[in-house]
Amino acid sequence: MDFEATWKFARVSPTKVRPLATLVKAMPLNQALTVLRLEKRRGAALLLKVLRAAWANAQEKDPAYGEESFFVKNAVVNTGPHLRRMRARSMGRANIILRRFAHITVVLSDSPNEER
Repeated sequence: MDFEATWKFARVSPTKVRPLATLVKAMPLNQALTVLRLEKRRGAALLLKVLRAAWANAQEKDPAYGEESFFVKNAVVNTGPHLRRMRARSMGRANIILRRFAHITVVLSDSPNEER
C-alpha cells in the first residue's frame, strides 16, 4: 500500500532539494531518515519533514506498521511559482530577483518489489 505526503509552496529552490530526493529514492525508510537527519543542507530538513508526514499517514491508517517495513517509493521535487522582486541598481535601473518555490512529494510503500 502506498502513502503520500506533499508540501506545496516550500520556500526553497527546487534545485537545492532535488539531489537529496534522488539520494533517498528507493531507500528503506529508517535509512532515509538517518541520511536526511545527518545531512547539513537546508533542503534535507524540508524533505525530512515531508518524509515523516508520509510515515505519519501510514501510522494513521494502521498503528501496527513499523518503520523498518517501508521504502521510499518515489520522491519528487517540482517547481512552484516565482515571486518577482525588484532590486535597485545604479543609474535608476532595477534588476528582477526571483524567489523560487518548490512542491515536494514523497510516496512510501510497504513492499519493495513494486515498480518505482
